[in-house]
Amino acid sequence: MNVSQRSLKRLPALLVVFLFLTAAQAGAKDYGDAIVSASVADARNLIPMLASDSASAEISGMIFNGLVKYDKDLNLCGDLAESWEIREGGLVIVFHLRKGVRWQDGQPFTAQDVEFTYKKMIDPDVRTPYAGDFERVKSLEAVDDHTVRVTYKEPFAPGLASWGMSIVPKHLLDGKDLNTTEFSRRPVGTGPYVLKKWKVQEKIELASNRDYFEHRPYIDRAITRVIPDESTIFLELQTQGLDSAGLTPLQFSRQTDTAFFKKYYRKFRLPGFNYTYMGYNLKDPRFADKRVRQALNLAVDKKEIIDVVLLGFGQVSTGPFVSQSWAYNHDVEAAGFDPGRSRALLAEAGWKDVNNDGWIEKDGRAFEFTLVTNQGNEQRQKTAQIIQRRLKDIGIRMKIKVVEWSVFLSEYIDRRDFEAILLGWSVPREPDIYDIWHSGRTRQGEFNFIGYKNDEVDRLLVEGRRVFDQGERQRIYRRIHRLIYDDQPYMFLFTSESLSVLHNRFQEVKPEAAGIGYNFIEWWVPRQQQKYTILQ
Repeated sequence: MNVSQRSLKRLPALLVVFLFLTAAQAGAKDYGDAIVSASVADARNLIPMLASDSASAEISGMIFNGLVKYDKDLNLCGDLAESWEIREGGLVIVFHLRKGVRWQDGQPFTAQDVEFTYKKMIDPDVRTPYAGDFERVKSLEAVDDHTVRVTYKEPFAPGLASWGMSIVPKHLLDGKDLNTTEFSRRPVGTGPYVLKKWKVQEKIELASNRDYFEHRPYIDRAITRVIPDESTIFLELQTQGLDSAGLTPLQFSRQTDTAFFKKYYRKFRLPGFNYTYMGYNLKDPRFADKRVRQALNLAVDKKEIIDVVLLGFGQVSTGPFVSQSWAYNHDVEAAGFDPGRSRALLAEAGWKDVNNDGWIEKDGRAFEFTLVTNQGNEQRQKTAQIIQRRLKDIGIRMKIKVVEWSVFLSEYIDRRDFEAILLGWSVPREPDIYDIWHSGRTRQGEFNFIGYKNDEVDRLLVEGRRVFDQGERQRIYRRIHRLIYDDQPYMFLFTSESLSVLHNRFQEVKPEAAGIGYNFIEWWVPRQQQKYTILQ
């Protein structure tokens, strides 16, 4: 709307105000406010290549950028790279980097930072679980400050997607030990948010990067409060102490069906790219026999867990892919609930109740073990209780141990000091699962912490990376799906839907295949609705 000064003089004052307000509403969004969310666990390490837990990865993802990212439709698009060329049948990728991008300390981002990140990714002294993708690179050349040429040893289908790995600054980390550097708690990235404050086990506060290369985010601050208990998180929602949180099925279906929540919050129910599992330490002789693992799987009613724990917001998992993935094998059927067959398999493996005391034993040793899971996740604890009851029915005594998240990771997962664990994976859109399942990925800090090894799966995981044709890759991954489910290195339990709530003052929130957070820098709050207006 264009209004001349002369015409304005002829209009009543209230109408002039109305015209200006209308023009403003039709144009720019308001800056300001904060979003306060909750996490049941604190972050551990904000160096992206070492951020192996979800709490760390979520925060570091707001501070750093990769060369590429996924758009709302889950297609790869440019991030720090504005474009790229795939040459020589996929053996070479040439990235053309954005110009004018700066690190949050003002230094320019260049191809040398990409080269430095690559070298750290393949450094055997850096305890990263993500190295597998970058070991396939034959050479990486910084052609000039804004061009990177990556040459692979052989065709590598996940190559482009792997460059979603965040880039770290050479000028701040060159010569440093990434495993011990203070940078893990004082990160400097290129991303839309800057770390402002970190109170351990209390909160992490990010401030908007006003020089971000896309544009300044409209929301000034993103605050994550560490609240280990889901019930406490829900109480905070009820007092509007939180703007965003995940919901349990009970909270989503019943406890938020109130006038208060309908007035102040929006609820979201989206497909979950995840699965929950009970994993075994395969070096433990009790779990080394596949018949035993298959028997345990038959002894647990997954439908019961979905009905009781998830209230129907999920489906039975049958392997390492989710049903929305093109790699998922729909012909693999869940083994079902069959305690009779379970007892028969255990007997074949030598586990029998020889003294009629209700517990099975072998070589004079009763079958009992401890399942470890993390504090703050009510779904996992209830799931563990159902598993415990069902295994008792077939003569196995299972104890449950619940520990704080950081202790769980450092004392049990990192050290491989567990008999069985209850955990979950968020599944990437690219179905390459080499880093989780290949027998070469069992070092400290890597993801195959159960010690799984299957020669055919190893071969197929490598083959699936060499093939670009999606139909052929689909055949490979569907075979992997079947083999892993048959081996039962995990008891695959369920895939749960993503249930969450968000305060309704936030605008531009558009659910898509990628969820709701893909366009977070576009979210904004009208000035008159802003709750947190002063940067502290």
